[in-house]
Amino acid sequence: MSTVRAPHDRRDDIRNIAIIAHVDHGKTTLVDAVLRQTHVHRKIDDMGERIMDSMDQERERGITIRAKNASVIYNGVKINIVDTPGHADFGGEVERTLRMVDGVLILIDAKEGPMPQTTFVLRKALALGHKAIVVINKIDRPDAVIDDVVNRTFDLFVHLGATDEQLDFPIVYTAAIKGTATLDINKPGTDITPLLDTVLEKISPPAINANAPLQILVLALVQDSYKGKMGIGKIQSGSIARRQTVMVLGKNGSQFTGKVSDLAIYSGLERADTEQAEAGEIVAVAGLDEVSIGDTIADPEHPIALPRVTIDEPTVQMTFSVNNSPFAGREGKFLTSRHLRERLFRELETNVSLRVSETDSADRFLVAGRGELHLGVLIEQMRREGYELQVSQPEVIVHHDEFGKVTEPYEELTIQIPDVYQGAVIEEIGKRRGEMRHMKLIHSDVGASEMHLEYHIPTRGIMGLKNTLLAKTRGTVIMHHVFKAYEPAEQRDLLVAPHGSLVAYEDGTSTGYAIFMVQERGSMFIGPGVDVYRGMVIGKNSRDEDLDVNVCKEKHLSNMRASGSDEALVLVPPQEMSLEFALEYIGPDELVEVTPKSLRLRKRLLNPEDRRKAKKSGK
Repeated sequence: MSTVRAPHDRRDDIRNIAIIAHVDHGKTTLVDAVLRQTHVHRKIDDMGERIMDSMDQERERGITIRAKNASVIYNGVKINIVDTPGHADFGGEVERTLRMVDGVLILIDAKEGPMPQTTFVLRKALALGHKAIVVINKIDRPDAVIDDVVNRTFDLFVHLGATDEQLDFPIVYTAAIKGTATLDINKPGTDITPLLDTVLEKISPPAINANAPLQILVLALVQDSYKGKMGIGKIQSGSIARRQTVMVLGKNGSQFTGKVSDLAIYSGLERADTEQAEAGEIVAVAGLDEVSIGDTIADPEHPIALPRVTIDEPTVQMTFSVNNSPFAGREGKFLTSRHLRERLFRELETNVSLRVSETDSADRFLVAGRGELHLGVLIEQMRREGYELQVSQPEVIVHHDEFGKVTEPYEELTIQIPDVYQGAVIEEIGKRRGEMRHMKLIHSDVGASEMHLEYHIPTRGIMGLKNTLLAKTRGTVIMHHVFKAYEPAEQRDLLVAPHGSLVAYEDGTSTGYAIFMVQERGSMFIGPGVDVYRGMVIGKNSRDEDLDVNVCKEKHLSNMRASGSDEALVLVPPQEMSLEFALEYIGPDELVEVTPKSLRLRKRLLNPEDRRKAKKSGK
């Protein structure tokens, strides 16, 4: 096979950029402002906020999960914009996206400064040789510390080994919520055009080789209702047209030919059909049903493969199994192991950071991902599609190096809390073998001071941490973490207190009277009138041991009435059950039962006698 030819020309009428930032730094809001001010859609003002967040979960969680493409025309130049996820668990999306663009906008909050995810993505962008435009957002915040943020950003570029050219980055100051940008912090902006002018001036046009054979590296897949599977990528060289015969070069030297049935480019928020596209353009190609991410679409007469994209390996795994609880089949449409297997392996086509492997049981699959959120989003998506399943406690994936030493994943953890809780938080993270790397007290003129803490911690120590810190800080903790590297495993055990569960002793319907009698034992996960089965976890015990309780017991009526015996029972509201809470809560002998309408916690062994025998035998 021939070697890849070096591009020698540039296409001035296109710019391809990615917008990368930490969670909640205003990335999608900024894209909205650009789309609105360039009038990409006639009814854009009717489309609400966060136009680019198209998935239900993205709007609900306020985060970007899947990278998305849009384009605007500004001063005769087409700017292809890719909105990328800001969470480390979706780093696979970011890594692919960066291969599709020629420059990046690094969006940084004017108060918080560079955060772990900013570091993670910037390291990838600089390694690919991309130039960056630094966008300091939310400059209208009263607590903004712009000079400090600029200095910390420069230090970050130096720390990540940026070249002299990359260190000479332009800075644009924006208030995305108002749709304004300025190059001079002392001169307020009126619209977003200073940012677009900077993109045209500082981001290089795509390097192309227009006369060479066709090469497109497929970096994303979308499913179209009418056109089928479409592979998305940037044309590195040559051109492509509808009805053209192409060759797809897959992994391990595999290849097949196919015909382009449809071809689309991005125009505004939509994919627009086109007859032909030239080098430098981002296109979506239909008609190649077997194409997958990392493949090269090439000229059949001169098939030249581009280097495949490499993705960081998963760090967390859990088992997905068929729901076999007494309530199985009540709410879902897809219940069998065949349904579960097909859905998981279909996810692999587009979710490149995911790994699925079969186990010795046909009803159980081992699924590995980049973190609890990565797997949690998949589980939530499956339940919304009508699947019923059970999932186990997340576990970290350990590696063995060539010398036989055990390594485990470590993460960079950033925590922001009111300073009154620093003692409790530092103590808890110390138990989980976290090493403090940085500590800063942020004084505030408007309220209590905040403490900013940075830790190096095993991924094991992160699991279950969020719920614990929310309880210790009365819900005020802001916590972010990002995978750093595999390092020698921590030999000491993490000093995490085990939890005990309140477990239903019999099948039936919970009653207010029974819950009133049980609630002093711990915190409840259910209220009255809920169907339960034996072995279902209905609360957390205040002690670190499991306790079988009867929540279906009814009050016996009698002819004798004592004064005050029929007073209204005061029930403590149950803990709200979310998927994130459930995944963090469960222990090694527990499962989360996930159905389209319900989330239940249960013991692996429903019969209390079986659990006692298993405990005695040490299983």
